[in-house]
This record gives sequence, structure tokens and C-alpha cells, in this order.
Amino acid sequence: MAGRRQTYAEAGVSLATSAAVVERLRTAVESTGASGFGAFAGVHPIDDRRLLVASTDSVGTKLILARQRDALRLCGKDLAAHCINDVATTGADPVLFLDYVAANRIELEQVAELVEGAAEVCRANGVAFVGGETAELPGIYRDEELDFAGTCVGIVEHERLVDGSRVQTGDAIVGFPSAGVHANGFTLVRRVLEEEDYDADDLLAPTRCYLDDARRLREHAHAFAHVTGGGIEGNIARVVPDGLAARIDWEAWERPAVFQWLAGHVSEDELRRVFNLGIGYCAIVPDPGDELVIGRIESA
Repeated sequence: MAGRRQTYAEAGVSLATSAAVVERLRTAVESTGASGFGAFAGVHPIDDRRLLVASTDSVGTKLILARQRDALRLCGKDLAAHCINDVATTGADPVLFLDYVAANRIELEQVAELVEGAAEVCRANGVAFVGGETAELPGIYRDEELDFAGTCVGIVEHERLVDGSRVQTGDAIVGFPSAGVHANGFTLVRRVLEEEDYDADDLLAPTRCYLDDARRLREHAHAFAHVTGGGIEGNIARVVPDGLAARIDWEAWERPAVFQWLAGHVSEDELRRVFNLGIGYCAIVPDPGDELVIGRIESA
């Protein structure tokens, strides 16, 4: 039987604090000439025609559970897919990837599993894995702790940049299914696992790569959103202009079983704030065609 409803903040992660940190850093970052701070990927001009696009992220605390269940290769896939997905939100083609592995003590097999998983996703999507850094930091990490982060860089032409500026009332929100939890919310997941075990594939299934979906729709898409920490509404809000908001039809798709399990321990509002709930990527388009429509853009 489920106990008291769990929250992300009580598990140790504050989304409000994360948002405050972004705002606190905005002035310093934008003073360097950067634009689009707070978006899924940073953008900077190469020349009059092209823009560089880059995104950095990590797998987070999913690594703890994956290590316990001998599934670190899945986290390697997570990292590459996550970074590629972020770059693709701009309409860019990702071209290269770098990684960073840090641990109390480097264990070859663990690092190999992570890197080989990331390389598999890079190969499948035509992204060159050009290098990275492996650091042994016993003064920072405790025994058996490790972290895995990466950066993806892409290129897009100015005239093909997708930045959300064209989003308007009435646009459809198209949703693409997730494979499960992907790589966000695992601090809360691990807290729930202390109350009730769950070992189906959709718990640790790696993040799906949505590059092909983004390429298919980017010529007429007004925006893309990668559904990570913050849930569907929180991530769509990152690409929607002021005065507009997403209205989601929460019954438009069937949630994977892992979210039904989590619902026994976490309130619906908290589930929507933290998890993708079965939709890993969204496109905001004027004409959805035959795509799965999960909502519309309305006046705020």
C-alpha cells in the first residue's frame, strides 16, 4: 500500500531553486554576447549564414540506480540522445559530441559501458564522438560515485532557426511518445523505490532520440520542446512567447506503466511537474496532419 505522497523537493531536488539559479546567472552569461539563455540549446553565429548550436547535460542520479542494476550502457545512450534532442529543438543538425566522466575511482568497465552506449547513439544519428575527459576525483566524489555529462554541437542556417518566435494562438502541440522515465526525476523515483519495488523495462529504458522527428517537421514547425525536468507544460513554456500558454489534453495518450506505478506514491500535480508522463518531445505546428495532437496554444 502506498504511503504518504512523495515530492521532488522532499527527495532533494527543488525545481524552483533550479529556475532561480538560471535567472541569477542570466546577466553574467548574456554579458558575453550570448543569446537565447535558458533555451534547450545555446546559439551563436559562425558567419552571416550559419549558427552554432550547443547543449550540455548529464544523466543525473539515474546513474545510481543503473549501476546497481548493471545497466550503465543505457545511461550512455541517455546522455547522447538527450544532448542531441536538445540541439534538434533549434532545427539544427547535430555534428559532434563530447563526454565527461568523473568518479571517486575510475573503473574501466563502468566507463566503457557509458562511452559505448553513447557511441552507439552517435553512430545511429551521424554524430561524431570527438573526445572528452575522464577524471578521477576522490576528494569530490565518495566511494562508488560517478557522473557522466556531455556536450553536443550542431549547425543551423539563420533562416532555418526554430526558436519559438512564430508560435501563435491555435497552433497544435504534437507529442512524440517516450520510452519511459528517460533520464529525469530519478531522485524522486529512488525515493519511491524505497516504498515499492518496480523493475519493468520502462523504468531504465534509455531516452529516445527524436532527431528524425525534428527533421521531418522542422520546415514548418514553430517550436520544439524536449520534455525533461519540469514536465510537459514546464518545457513547452520555455519556447512559447509571453502572453501564450499550452493547454494540454492529458487524456490524449496512454501513459506507460511506470507512471501508473509512480501515481500510487506521487500526486498528479507533482507527476506533471517532474516527469514526461509518456511524451518525450513536442512540436508546435500550425497544421498537425496525422500526428498525435496533445494540446493547443492559447492566450495566457
